[in-house]
This record gives sequence, C-alpha cells and structure tokens, in this order.
Amino acid sequence: MRERGLTPRGASKRHGARLMVGDAMTLTRAASLSFVPFLITVVAGCSGQGSSGQTVSAAPTTRTYYIAADEVLWNYAPDGMNKITGKPFEGIAKVYTQRSPHHVGSVYRKAVYREYTDGTFTKLKTRPADQQYLGLLGPVIHAQVGDTIKVVFKNNASRPYSMHPHGVQYDKMSEGVAYDDGSGTHDMMGDAVPPGQTFTYTWQVPERAGPGPGDPSSIVWLYHSHVDEQKDVDAGLVGPIIVTAAGMANADGAPKDVDREIVILMGFDDENQSWYMLRNVAQFAPEVKGSGLSQAMPVDANGLFTLTGSGFVDSNVKAVINGYMYGNGPRITMKKGERVRWYLMTIGMGFNFHTPHWHGNTVLWNRQRTDVVPLSPAQMATVDMVPDSAGTWLFHCHVSDHMDGGMVTLYEVDP
Repeated sequence: MRERGLTPRGASKRHGARLMVGDAMTLTRAASLSFVPFLITVVAGCSGQGSSGQTVSAAPTTRTYYIAADEVLWNYAPDGMNKITGKPFEGIAKVYTQRSPHHVGSVYRKAVYREYTDGTFTKLKTRPADQQYLGLLGPVIHAQVGDTIKVVFKNNASRPYSMHPHGVQYDKMSEGVAYDDGSGTHDMMGDAVPPGQTFTYTWQVPERAGPGPGDPSSIVWLYHSHVDEQKDVDAGLVGPIIVTAAGMANADGAPKDVDREIVILMGFDDENQSWYMLRNVAQFAPEVKGSGLSQAMPVDANGLFTLTGSGFVDSNVKAVINGYMYGNGPRITMKKGERVRWYLMTIGMGFNFHTPHWHGNTVLWNRQRTDVVPLSPAQMATVDMVPDSAGTWLFHCHVSDHMDGGMVTLYEVDP
C-alpha cells in the first residue's frame, strides 16, 4: 500500500500546549480545533462480509450519535503513583499530581463529550473494556465515504458549548462556530448550544473527507467545541472522527482490513485556561491567592520554564496522553501479529509539538518504516503497526521535558 503524509516541523518545548496522536502508516493531517459537547448513537445498514467475518457496509447510510457535554471531576492520575517507575510520585511528578493548599493536584472539574444510548440522554453508552484507555476523549465517530453523520448534541454543562468537525462537509447551521464579525451563523443555536438545550448537527462525508490516493483505508479527523476554542478545548471537549473509504467499512464504520484501532490524543491540558479554573482553585486549593496565580510562567528565551514560589501556574499544565499522566489509566492492549491502526492527534497552542515514539515495535508512516512520528498543533496522523515483539512497552512523546512532565504511558502486546 502506498503511503503519503505531511511532515510537521520542529520539536516542542514544554509549556502551554494541547494534545493528540495516533499510530502508524500513512497520513498526516493538519487542522485547528475546538471542542463541542455531543451525544452520539450509530445506525447502520449493510450487506456483504468483511475479512474478519463482520458484515460490511455496502451502501451509504445515516449514522446517528447521541452525545452530551457533561461536567465531571477528572483525575489525571487515578492510580495515585507513577506507573512508569512503579514508585510514588517524586520530583517534578509531584508538582503536577500532588494536592496541597497551594496546588490543585490531579483532580479537576472538566467538561467532556460522552455518548448516550438514545435521545432521552438518560443512559450512558458503555465503552468496551478494550476502549477504556480512550480516557478523556469524546466518543469515536465512525463513518465511510458517502455516509451522513447526525449528532444529537445535548449540553448538560453550565455554559454554552458546540461541536465543530474537521474534514467532513457541513452547512453553516452545522458548522458549530460563531464568527467574530457576525457573518457566520451567529444567530443559530448550533454555534453555542445553551445549557440544557439540544441541537442536531448534520455532516456529510464526501470523497474528499476520506482517504486520499496514497492513504490507508481510513483516516482520522478531530471534532471539538468552538465557542471559545482555547477555553473549550482546555476544558476537555475534543474527540475523533474516523472516515473509512467507500466499500472498506464494516457495519459499524470501522475499516475491515484492520484488526484493532487505537486513538491517541497527545498534548498539554492547560487548566489555567479552562472555564472551570476558579472553581477548581476554590474547591481544591483554597489558599492560592493573588500573586500566586502569576508564578511559574516561562522565563527562558527558548520557552523553558522554571518553578518559582509555589509553582502554581505551571502545576496546572498537564502533559497527557488521552487525559492521563505517568502511565496512569487503563492499559492499551493488542496481540502479536494483529493489524493495528493508530490514529494520532494533537491540538492547542504553538508549543504543542510532539514526537510520539513506540518502544519494541515499528510503524509504517509517510512511506517509511519508523518508530517516531512528528506532530504539530491540530495535526492528525494515521499509522499502521503489526506488532512482532510481545511484552509491555513504553509509548511516549520523545521531547524529553514532555516525557518527564507525564506524557508517557505503556502499551501491552500479548503473545
């Protein structure tokens, strides 16, 4: 299979970026994003059989998802220890994870996209055990070229949010963005869905939204809220759209020539920019006052940071993979010899340059065999892996201060 991709420039420095990443074969896409609360459910009709024995979607269909923006308390380090070292947090890791009167710690109020079973929004759709690693990411939206995606979005949060997609086709009512000069759909509720309200977005999936001539059978795009892009994204509202080539999808929209899909969002969550920052300070770090909020900003001409005073500001910039730090959260798993497709994403400010790196195995990307892929802000990449080395392996950003700050996890290859 031929492979094609864009090569992002640079490597990054640690402060003030956001995340996303994937795995192996072809395809890199750039886009800018923002987050939006949605709820989603899939309806698919099909005929034919895929190589895995699943029914293959033969004709375009309408896929309906029920997605809500929900406010939750999110723990970046739920295991309470550094799972990479197997020891309690120490050194710089304590700065980002330990709660004190002057530090919020690892638990923050956030807004996240969550999928429900239907339009009543009374029952959450359960994520399968092998997808729990998705963590903070919104529901994975699958479609094949020719499909229509309908997202019934309910805003259960305390402020307006939206859902803006990359890559797919939409009219102004379903763009999910209000223009500053008022020339967009400023009067349309889909631009900023008020708390408690529901709006249905309709997106088309034309050929130009799917894989190109040199791409693998599926590619990834982002969706996010775009009322205030930076604050919405840092609050937590982001998710993936996976588009499969026509005739290459199973009934659920996933590619039929792949055994397992892994979706990764690698980057920085800057809680200082979140809508919920003051609430988090009041609840978790009540003794932080005044000048403490201005401490520990970047002081080096190259953008590096130095902790000063309480180090409060920097302690709220989390280097994460799918919303987890230092190997915390559910493990990414696969089997030796499986065809594994990694979808990599990142998003955020100019320092959000990342280099996801796999130990133990290699991937195909941009017509190369490699074990490191470059990503720049709001860029997406699709890579393919057939793991041949069983064991538990590191997966991390190869920018050293990003890894030291928590952008590292483990993936497991079973024999």
